[in-house]
Amino acid sequence: MKRLAVSFSGGETSGYMTYRVITEAASYFDEVVVVFANTSFERDECLDFVHACDKLFSFRTVWVEAVIHDKKGHGVRHRVVSYENASRDGSVFESYIAKHGIPNTKFPSCTRDLKLRAMDSYLRSIGWATGKYYWAVGIRADEIDRMSSNAAVRHILYPLVSWWPTTKPQINTWWAKQAFRLRLRGYEGNCKTCWKKSLRKHFTLIDERRQDYDFFRRMEAAYGYVGPEFAKPGLPPGYKRVFFRGNKSTEDLFAERAALGRDFVPAKDDSLLFDPTLDVGGGCGESCEVFADGAE
Repeated sequence: MKRLAVSFSGGETSGYMTYRVITEAASYFDEVVVVFANTSFERDECLDFVHACDKLFSFRTVWVEAVIHDKKGHGVRHRVVSYENASRDGSVFESYIAKHGIPNTKFPSCTRDLKLRAMDSYLRSIGWATGKYYWAVGIRADEIDRMSSNAAVRHILYPLVSWWPTTKPQINTWWAKQAFRLRLRGYEGNCKTCWKKSLRKHFTLIDERRQDYDFFRRMEAAYGYVGPEFAKPGLPPGYKRVFFRGNKSTEDLFAERAALGRDFVPAKDDSLLFDPTLDVGGGCGESCEVFADGAE
């Protein structure tokens, strides 16, 4: 059978892609399933957006969450949830950290385990053998550098690149005509305090929603010494895992923001402001892409 799994990330680009696949391309496949993986650390606006798309456009999205087994050798499984009972307390994310340690630029596998492997587990549970179906992923024509180098091997399709070449302004124009939109600014992203964000984005969010960083602070305190590297000798004195670029902890981020004082220029939605220190990175936009190189 010719099957298509649509990876709905919870962003507007992904939502637009899903709409077009469902309305214009579903007839080319024997089965189409839309899947959204909730990490339990998504912004509420993201969950609201997925729910609204299901109600208005009838995506029939399957909501899944990763089930992380604490014993080594046990792979990621899944549980099916809903908008009403999806975890919103960080517990799913914490179960990943408790086993694998804190994710950061050197250990970037949280997207793989919390999203990709959870969705794979669900699809296997309904009889879809790994490698025997296609994935539709919401990468636009103006961001082809985010496409996976393993796309052919993983049977990944990019409808907004190859079927209906689409750019961000076109996405914005389409959503402006709809009854609702994703209520997030460009620098916020679906994951509340994603470590992939630039310093400018983090400093802006510290000013606006400092309570969102309490979870990362708690994770660093509880699991800073979890990870395979701690079983080996030769680590630098005082080494522990922390989340942010440059081996910065949550406390480091707060201290650096305070040091900038009133001179700090915050991030803006779709801002073109760039500073080589504050704006490096920023790779977490609407969402973390499940098939990005380094996330698999």
